[in-house]
Amino acid sequence: MGGVRVAYLKRVLVGPPMSLAQAKHERLSKRVALAVFASDPLSSVAYATEQILLVLILAGTVALSYSLPIAVGIAALLAIVVMSYTQTVAAYPQGGGAYLVSKDNLGKYPSLVAAGAILTDYVLTVAVSVAAGIAAITSAFPTIARHRVLLCVAAVVAIGLANLRGLRESGRIFTIPTYFFVVSILAMIGYGMTATTFGWLAEAPYEPHPPGLEGVGIFLLLRAYAAGCTALTGVESVADGVAALKAPESRNAQKVLIAMGAISITMFLGITYLAYDFGIVPGGEQTVVSKIARRVFGGGVLYYTVQAATTLILLLAANTAYADFPRLSSIVARDRYLPRQFASQGDRLVFSNGIVMLSAFAILLLLLFSGDTDTLLPLYAIGVFLSFTLSQGGMVRRWMRLKPAGWRWRIWVSGAGALTTFVVLVTLTVTKFSEGAWIVVVVIPALVAVFVTIHRHYDEVAHELSLTGFEGPPTLQHTILIPIGDLHRGVVRALQYAKTLAGPDVAIRAVYVETDPARTTRLEEKWGQWGLGVPLVVLTSPYRSLLRPLLDYIDALQSRGSDHMITVVVPEFLPRRWWQHMLHNQTALVIKAALLFRRNTVVADVPYLLKH
Repeated sequence: MGGVRVAYLKRVLVGPPMSLAQAKHERLSKRVALAVFASDPLSSVAYATEQILLVLILAGTVALSYSLPIAVGIAALLAIVVMSYTQTVAAYPQGGGAYLVSKDNLGKYPSLVAAGAILTDYVLTVAVSVAAGIAAITSAFPTIARHRVLLCVAAVVAIGLANLRGLRESGRIFTIPTYFFVVSILAMIGYGMTATTFGWLAEAPYEPHPPGLEGVGIFLLLRAYAAGCTALTGVESVADGVAALKAPESRNAQKVLIAMGAISITMFLGITYLAYDFGIVPGGEQTVVSKIARRVFGGGVLYYTVQAATTLILLLAANTAYADFPRLSSIVARDRYLPRQFASQGDRLVFSNGIVMLSAFAILLLLLFSGDTDTLLPLYAIGVFLSFTLSQGGMVRRWMRLKPAGWRWRIWVSGAGALTTFVVLVTLTVTKFSEGAWIVVVVIPALVAVFVTIHRHYDEVAHELSLTGFEGPPTLQHTILIPIGDLHRGVVRALQYAKTLAGPDVAIRAVYVETDPARTTRLEEKWGQWGLGVPLVVLTSPYRSLLRPLLDYIDALQSRGSDHMITVVVPEFLPRRWWQHMLHNQTALVIKAALLFRRNTVVADVPYLLKH
């Protein structure tokens, strides 16, 4: 009954199973793909500007004016990366992004580094996006800030369940909020710029200006630039999920990339300009976007509309990771660097194991860092730019190796992408190392070590199981043992079953461990009538241990030769109600556990279901 209830609950939460024939109908159109894959890069504009300002404010409010040239530089970098990735999706329509590009062009270990970087970043994407989304809620409703962690966990669970239902269904869920956010932010930017031009806005309330603690130097500007590069997170997602789009996959992926880049650049530059024009000072209980929206729309319905849109897109930006983490995990698993379970699709034609694992790791991060965006963000972006660098470096190697039509200008595009992202990667590592980025620097090599260990295990298993050079199976000796503690209907059933396994050269015997001679005498009296002709072996146990004499007896039998098989038939009666199990000794369970990993030992459980 318990299994039936679990299956019913799964059907309610996840939906009924889908046949493989429906897989082609689960592909995404360009409109839906933009919502699914671009929600992360589009949503990052909600906090990228704030991260720039939080660094610049260390030098005082005068330094905030540097936010504009920094934002222009980041926008140019985003354009280069998008252009470079349009070449990647054309060359690798099967998806896989930096992992497959590095594997094909740079070799084993660079590809594993890329896989570790991207998978780590997808986990951080979920954690950061959800934490930022909850921060947008608490900006509008500060009284619920104390429930931040609980809200974050609930959001991850809800998004995970939506993705377990299947790609197309989750795509429908995320389409409306994504476009709602784009329209809301563009409307805020458009009206804000128009209103400032014509002087429609009231004078801004005074914000206290914190004193500058640092001077404006190259290191501060580099830190601000690195902080704002979170605006580029998520670009890789389209390259990882090309196979999820409708045909022609590569062409549609390129269009999605270009649209995503254009929208992201427009919104990022617009928010940064308004923050500069309004003299927004970061910090306090409100996000920068919240302060801009209050300045543009006041505290009315339009302000709460922007906050609602920002909250939704940030919460649902995690869906980009849910679309790509399981898919990339399946590719890596097929190459035997992750457990094979990650390569299998579930009932709803999604990689369920990857979705569950992603949710678990994201929840763990949110709990460890108390759902705080500012403490999570230093961990972010290093993995992104490491994968960017490897991907674009791999594409340079590909163009030099294959020399297709137009290979020279392709090298320039990919080379520019590799060089610029490498510079940013070094900057991020240096400037954010002490703020927590060292964790990612440690985690990625550790993941590579895990990949190599898993792959070595699969190779060793394949070698041991291979029939190459196999001279034929040896002649086996076989003994069947039935451990008993009493003689009842369940034991008789087990004796019947054991006799069906016995052949002319198979020894069969029941084994009883004696702890009370009086009980042994009574058992032997009943055995002649109900033992079905099976010999009874009585083992003495001076220290009243039930398990040790049985194991010693099995060891003695197997010492006769390395090809002596022992089948242990375990009789077990099962009460009908769960609580009744606690009223009986769990001897059968102990025996099965003790024999689980023994060489040349087979355990067969013969259950006898009680009626009451």
